[in-house]
Amino acid sequence: MTDKVNILIAEDNPKDAEFLEQIIADWGVPCGLERAHNGLLALEMAVKQESPLVVSDIQMPEMNGIEFARSLWQRKPTARIVFWSQFKDEMYIRALARIVPPETVYGYILKSNTKERITSAIRTVLLDEQCWIDPEVRKVQGRAGHSQTALSDIEFEALVDISQGLTDNLIAQRRYLSRRGVQSRLNSLYAKLGVDQEQFHSEKAGDAFNLRNRAVAVALRRGLINAFELEQEEEDFQVWLKRFKSSQGSD
Repeated sequence: MTDKVNILIAEDNPKDAEFLEQIIADWGVPCGLERAHNGLLALEMAVKQESPLVVSDIQMPEMNGIEFARSLWQRKPTARIVFWSQFKDEMYIRALARIVPPETVYGYILKSNTKERITSAIRTVLLDEQCWIDPEVRKVQGRAGHSQTALSDIEFEALVDISQGLTDNLIAQRRYLSRRGVQSRLNSLYAKLGVDQEQFHSEKAGDAFNLRNRAVAVALRRGLINAFELEQEEEDFQVWLKRFKSSQGSD
């Protein structure tokens, strides 16, 4: 490849951005490098390119890497993105699976990899136009795609609700459900996480789990939720709660 390659690095950590710039500079390929320190700026810069080539962190200010990719692919479906992150959380893999356009070339590499493997992953996606998914991420993809363990959207929604400490009544109000509907969602969630079975065996021993707390603990261990994303969900909840309280006061 002799044409100049323009690559955008979306990374808010200066040291990580410098590391990426260095390994790309070592390719020996003419490259134009740009850097964005948050997702929103990255989107503004990327949409100006005909076929953007991007290396993007997952957790960034203003707009995270998943939302950045969603917005970019909506406008530039041929954009090639390498997600590089220290996280292999199942919630990110779930979100990513929903937004990747058909036949799109993309990659996912964990920051814990060697310099050589990171270099190879980025080159494979951005220069060779082939997908490259970290083996550790592939394991999570397999679990997230398995019908017996993968959460549906409504089960994941129920998980977020109990992670935020919502009561059945408040979940019912927020999700437009009956109390029975809330319980049905929660029971389905518990079954997928295996905590209903754990609770059954524990009750026989006279030491029952709190199912809500147990479900959150299991979800944290699986990477289905994390503190960063729960902060985003909390912002959405507070917006809804303010609107709900206002409507209750006007009745």
